[in-house]
This record gives sequence, structure tokens and C-alpha cells, in this order.
Amino acid sequence: MIKALFFDIDGTLVSMKTHTIPTSAVKSIAQAKRQGVKVFIATGRPYAIINNIDSILPYIDGYLTTNGAYCTVGNEVVYHHPIPKRDVELILNDAIEQDYSCVVVGEKDITTYNYKDNIDRIFRRTLDIHGIDYHLPIEKVMQYDILQLTPFATVEQEQLLMPRIPDCVSGRWHPEFMDITSRMADKGRGLAAIAQHLGIPIDACAAFGDGGNDISMIRAAGVGVAMGNAGDDVKQAANFVTTHIDEDGIMHAMQHLGIV
Repeated sequence: MIKALFFDIDGTLVSMKTHTIPTSAVKSIAQAKRQGVKVFIATGRPYAIINNIDSILPYIDGYLTTNGAYCTVGNEVVYHHPIPKRDVELILNDAIEQDYSCVVVGEKDITTYNYKDNIDRIFRRTLDIHGIDYHLPIEKVMQYDILQLTPFATVEQEQLLMPRIPDCVSGRWHPEFMDITSRMADKGRGLAAIAQHLGIPIDACAAFGDGGNDISMIRAAGVGVAMGNAGDDVKQAANFVTTHIDEDGIMHAMQHLGIV
């Protein structure tokens, strides 16, 4: 019996076409909540830029943010793993050397490094992400832990960078960028930490996703669901592949699982 649901946002809960949660998904989540099922957001976004899930806010029990680097249940932090400072500096130096832009997610603030217009083009104009001060001084953000770095680097640049930072992992859910977090922080580890905190067996958790950064939680959960619009690698990791997000994918998956 499923007792906790973990939902990625972009491309899973929120349509990339309409930037809204389908009505069928909202109704299904509300019904699951009435039956006592816990509902969690599991996203690569930091909490400060989760701005597109208002229709389900009353049903959310906690957040797995920045790909698992910062997880909360209610107001309590249950998992927190920043990127080692030496690796932050190495990645930012690489951004200058290879000339790519990077979003820097600190525990308190978010800024950009080596800013280029591709950040605004994709984040604001394509993903409808707001709330980032593109020109906030990096020194202010670096005063606190860095939870995530999002380099707008190619796959080839990623392949050259990652062996140099073995204490970090990367997840790519968009062809133009990847999210880098501590090796101790991915969505699968965050899901496990939340389940342990609540005393819920991991087999009683279901995870829904569409991108490469969702694979760890899809594999970790008792039931992993890939959206119909997910990549082939995500579908291969899943127990069940539902329909496209714009074809009531969340509702169909929850019906298949007997949750609604």
C-alpha cells in the first residue's frame, strides 16, 4: 500500500507547454491526500524558485529540493548536504576556463556566475522560473553553504569535468544544462531520508519523474513511475510508464497504482 508520493515538478507535475499542473493531477493528489497519503515535492529547484505549484500547496507535506541536497518535512530539515567548497571553486574556475554560464544555489541566496543570456532564455522564458537575481555578487552567496551548481555546459564538457570532482554527482534534465550536487545528495537519498524520518517503509513510497535527475528516486522508491514524455533512460529505470504529462499522466499512474 502506497503511503507517500514524491513528485518532480518540471515535466512531471507541471506541463512544459502550459506551465500549470493539469486539473486531473490536482484532483488525484487531493484525493490521495484525503486517504492519508503523504505528498512531497522532489525537484532540482531550490525552494526559493518553486513558483508554479500553487494549486497543490495545501496538500504538500514536505520538500526534497536541489536534487536532494536540502530536504524538509514541515518546517524541519531532515537532510542537508552541500557541495564541498573546494569543488565549488573548481567548478566556477572551469566555467571561466570553458566559458559557460552557471547558476549558483546557496543556502540563503541564488545568483549566476559568468552570466550569459542562455540562463534567462531557458529559466525565465522557457521554464517560467523567476526570483533569481542574475547579478547578485557571488561573494554574498558564497558566505553560506552551496547546495547546487547548474552549469550550462555541454555533455562533452560535463564528461571532462565530473572525474575532477569525485565527491559530486550530476543530473541532466535539460539538454543545455546539468545540476551538480554533493555525491551524498540526490533525489534517491533524499527520498530515503524523508521516508526514514517519517517511519514509512521505502517500499510504500512511489516516485514520479521524467528527467535524468529523477532516476535515483525512481530506483529508490518501492514504485518508480516514468512519465510518457520521459527519456528512455528514465523509462528503463521505472516500474511503470504512464502517459504524457499533457495526457493526464499523473492521474493514469495513480489509478494504475490503486491510489485513486
